[in-house]
Amino acid sequence: MRVSDAAAYRGRYAPSPTGPLHAGSLLAALGSWLMARQARGTWAIRIEDVDRLREVTGAAQAQLATLQAFGLHHNGPVLVQSTRDARYAAVVEDLLARGHAFVCHCSRADLAATGGRHLGACRATGTRPDPAIRLRVAPGTRIEFVDAIRGRQVQQVEVEVGDFVLRRADGFWAYQLAVVVDDGDQGITDVVRGADLLDSTARQILLQRILALPTPRYAHLPLLLDADGRKLSKSEQALPVDARAPMSALRFAWQALGQAPLDADMPSDFLARAIERFDSTRVPAHDIVIAASHNSPVTGGA
Repeated sequence: MRVSDAAAYRGRYAPSPTGPLHAGSLLAALGSWLMARQARGTWAIRIEDVDRLREVTGAAQAQLATLQAFGLHHNGPVLVQSTRDARYAAVVEDLLARGHAFVCHCSRADLAATGGRHLGACRATGTRPDPAIRLRVAPGTRIEFVDAIRGRQVQQVEVEVGDFVLRRADGFWAYQLAVVVDDGDQGITDVVRGADLLDSTARQILLQRILALPTPRYAHLPLLLDADGRKLSKSEQALPVDARAPMSALRFAWQALGQAPLDADMPSDFLARAIERFDSTRVPAHDIVIAASHNSPVTGGA
């Protein structure tokens, strides 16, 4: 089964510049690129450097160079979140003015009784000089959507998440705000990304609705895990992919996406055939445990 052709399809890949691309990063990039190209759509790149405390100098440039070396070419200019402070501020000011957001002085200790969730009225024991700004989640808020890979998803946002942060207490913009605003401004129709972000999707859909933004289609790809069940990016096995020898990493990512073997020796040939043969119904709906050698994935039901 092919990804449906759609002239208006616009996908994206949005790495955080916290280090070089590894096998898990490549899997997400290849999966999102293939879905966009098979739908005859465009594929944008966004550098998600909203958390500047975690940014590694030079990582963004190295990531972009690696994608180019692998033949994963993008359309249009690269959007960089750290250039968009004014845009995010304007959105938050609008939410505050309309009563959808509020200033929160709660500390982690204040929220301990609710497991770290902010539910309803603030529990702050004092006025902090560095308050956060949260989105007000109405009682009974329930978000349901169908993920193209993981199926029907339901989240009781008020109970499971609570009022969530739009601007952090350290002054940085929260991921949930930045990704929603950026996807809306970039006209993203399809979000294809790792399953570690599946839990965030309901919050993003809620914020899209409040901001009167369209909701993209979602597809969450399997994560690569080490033998201890840790996401590869947090594991000692997370060696960077070698941009000088892309074929082994491309074959590995293709196999991890559940696809039938391809016979090709050059990235350009491999990717051309991959666009034709990619079958989204074969993508695993579970995460993947990989061997320490990185040579072959071992599927598991994580």
